Amino acid sequence: MDRAHASHPDIVKRLRRAHGHLAAVIAMIEEGRPCVDLAQQLHAVESAIANAKRVLIEDHMEHCIGDGVGDGDGGRTAREALAEFKALAKYL
Repeated sequence: MDRAHASHPDIVKRLRRAHGHLAAVIAMIEEGRPCVDLAQQLHAVESAIANAKRVLIEDHMEHCIGDGVGDGDGGRTAREALAEFKALAKYL
């Protein structure tokens, strides 16, 4: 199975933006900016990363777990798909 998903380029863009935003927050800390501003910006970085994770997991559940169940030629069994879903659930 190919590991690249159609959503991966979008996820990479989201994570690159979050990376740049985090670098800006680090600079803000070094500049001595107010803690309220820092907390607000860190919250934005955290949300961006959480959203990227959500898109990745939802895409995987839909295209890798859902589409692969019961495909007669090497598809997952329902038990295997459930095990993979349980493994992913701890990251939700």
